[in-house]
Amino acid sequence: MIDLHTHTTESDGSLSPEELTRLASARGLEALAITDHDTLAGFDRAAPLAAELGLELVCGIEMSTKHEGRSVHLIGYFFSGAPAREFREWIVCLQESRHARNQELIEKLKTMGFEISQEELRQQGTPLPGRPHFARLMVEKGYVDSMQQAFDRYLDESACCYIPRGEPSFAEAVERIGLSGGVSSFPHPGRVTRDAARLRKILAGMRETGLNAVEVFHSENSPAESDLYASLAAELGFRISGGSDFHGATKPGIELGSGSGGNLCIPYSVLERLRRSA
Repeated sequence: MIDLHTHTTESDGSLSPEELTRLASARGLEALAITDHDTLAGFDRAAPLAAELGLELVCGIEMSTKHEGRSVHLIGYFFSGAPAREFREWIVCLQESRHARNQELIEKLKTMGFEISQEELRQQGTPLPGRPHFARLMVEKGYVDSMQQAFDRYLDESACCYIPRGEPSFAEAVERIGLSGGVSSFPHPGRVTRDAARLRKILAGMRETGLNAVEVFHSENSPAESDLYASLAAELGFRISGGSDFHGATKPGIELGSGSGGNLCIPYSVLERLRRSA
């Protein structure tokens, strides 16, 4: 069993890279990919411990990109270890964009009577805070009843306080991953649309950018949805990927490796086929 979609405290997960690595080893995972948002720091921290424990650790990153006018995520996998200096320098721009967006969001929330500071965000235990950290603070301060309510009313793309941030185009991000020797994968396609015909059209367009794979297995998928994504991947010539999207306590109910209610058991062969497309 493998898990190719996880997050640590280097982005919006609740476990440190070392804690996540130990948990993966304890659960008997054959391979783990750390795919923190806009950073490789989680992989960098976890790599020595993974080698000590005999766990195959895959370097990954999840990025926000723009595709056809909307924000969509993209995962890059690097099977020879972390990519070189050029890619690292490029993602610094993504990190700076995140910090700038956070300051704008702080100002916007102030107009609604919500006082949240950069210092409070830093105390959330991550160098790259995002909207989940805002939502957690809003719950802690009594502004909302739940993180979901924070997103629904204030932080989601359709909500009143949403602040977009500078994002690279999907095509540019795919190209950057490829030039760094990586494999690009489109995660949780159901978040973009659950209409099969619409999704097929979107994936066909993504294929033209050089996208390598589609995340077929994910904690949010029903069996029918995973079957649909696998069928579309085969039809359009994509490799398949999969992972739990584990965040620890940030997303309760999603377990490392096994997903939601045990709906995942991703075989090692998925990783082998992905690696061959590098």
